[in-house]
Amino acid sequence: MFTYATTTNEGNREINEDSFVALEKDGMGCFVVADGLGGHDLGEVASKLAVETFFDAFTLYKGEESEADFLNATFLKAQQRIMEEQDIRHAPDKMKTTCVALMLTPEKAVWGHVGDSRLYAFRKNKVKTRTLDHSVPQMLVIAGDIKEKQIRNHPDRNRLLRVVGIPWDRDMQEISEPVETKDVQAFLLCTDGFWELVDEKMMCKLLKKSTSVEEWLMAMKQEVEKNGADLDMDNYTAVAVWC
Repeated sequence: MFTYATTTNEGNREINEDSFVALEKDGMGCFVVADGLGGHDLGEVASKLAVETFFDAFTLYKGEESEADFLNATFLKAQQRIMEEQDIRHAPDKMKTTCVALMLTPEKAVWGHVGDSRLYAFRKNKVKTRTLDHSVPQMLVIAGDIKEKQIRNHPDRNRLLRVVGIPWDRDMQEISEPVETKDVQAFLLCTDGFWELVDEKMMCKLLKKSTSVEEWLMAMKQEVEKNGADLDMDNYTAVAVWC
């Protein structure tokens, strides 16, 4: 069994280019968050196409293929769909999006991502793992040039190395190994507009204090709003899941 809550907000922007979907059927869950890029409202189109592709695929999914295979195939379908839409609109390089997706069954969880929208997995009120951003600052962390905590305020934090909606010469999606659901307390999928304004220490503190997934997500949202009050806040979106 799992419960979930969702939130999205345009921040201080005119248009919310984030999209998300939270689905469940037959004891399975599919959760997706996407952050559109490209301007002229086309980032919004790209993120919507990505989550719609997952919606359509999960609606038809009956478990014949593994969760990892499902995620791999659906990321590729989303990429193809967005590239085709660019051709139709004569808008090359104008419709791009990040995307993070979680497949959850009673036995296991598998996730995948492209870009810097993140998935966090928590256990015993601590971060067990998170996706690594496909961004310049994340590469600098891996190289040992900056600290993890410096990603949030790095001048190149918006420079992405992988997105959905640019020509791919190889698969860009990164898929996790399966994790037993019983070993995970909670998941958080979110765009950079969310995780930049609430750090991991606060996520864990609020998780420990919360009595429901809705309470946890609302507490994190309040932290985001407080920390972003004097900033040019980006769109932010988050999906929280309790196992």
